[in-house]
Amino acid sequence: MRQPSELLGRLQWQSATSNLEAKQRVAERIAEELKDGDVVGLGSGSTSLLALQALAARAQRESLRFSGIPTSFEVRMACTTLGIPTRSLTEAWPDWYFDGADEVDPGRNLIKGRGGAMFQEKLILRSSGRNFILVDRGKLVERLGTRFAIPVEVHPLALRLAEAELRSLQATEVELRHGSGKDGPVITEAGNLILDVRFAEVAPGLEREIKSITGVLESGLFQGYAVTVITPD
Repeated sequence: MRQPSELLGRLQWQSATSNLEAKQRVAERIAEELKDGDVVGLGSGSTSLLALQALAARAQRESLRFSGIPTSFEVRMACTTLGIPTRSLTEAWPDWYFDGADEVDPGRNLIKGRGGAMFQEKLILRSSGRNFILVDRGKLVERLGTRFAIPVEVHPLALRLAEAELRSLQATEVELRHGSGKDGPVITEAGNLILDVRFAEVAPGLEREIKSITGVLESGLFQGYAVTVITPD
């Protein structure tokens, strides 16, 4: 018999988790939403990993069954480690979905995708019956773009066109995201590149304008979605 994977057993997110205590509190709160038989959309990032662990712990304590639809390969591996069955959108609709965010404004508009998974995150969010965004108060901003650029996933052949079109939308900065653990740019799970884009103002409708650029798969700008924001207090 083959031995269990030591690599999967040591799986963790690449960067250290900031504001760990606050993130653990929101993770415990979202675990209270779990009902037997739920199909849950599983977000990516450090807060989502803590929430996934809290869900697994509650399911084990109370003998609850649930399955997850992961937004990234990392989340799928975490589900394997925790013994959580996974599904896809071709098989099921998520009853509810949770994820973190990089920024949340007073209108519950979001910037997400610092981990590069914004396409699957937005796809699952749009497919879900209810959506929860888990953040500590440091992620709440008065204006989107205060701390983070908007990530834009672009097909490699469309790189020059996308840059030109983004600048025509009054982007003040367009940067190709480079990998920290590899030479060259970050490559998404769909084989695309990521541009980190800043604007002096994130105007209403900007998400739609970015998405209309030929070669853009998705952006990390979320405007006008029905989400419930959960903070530690």
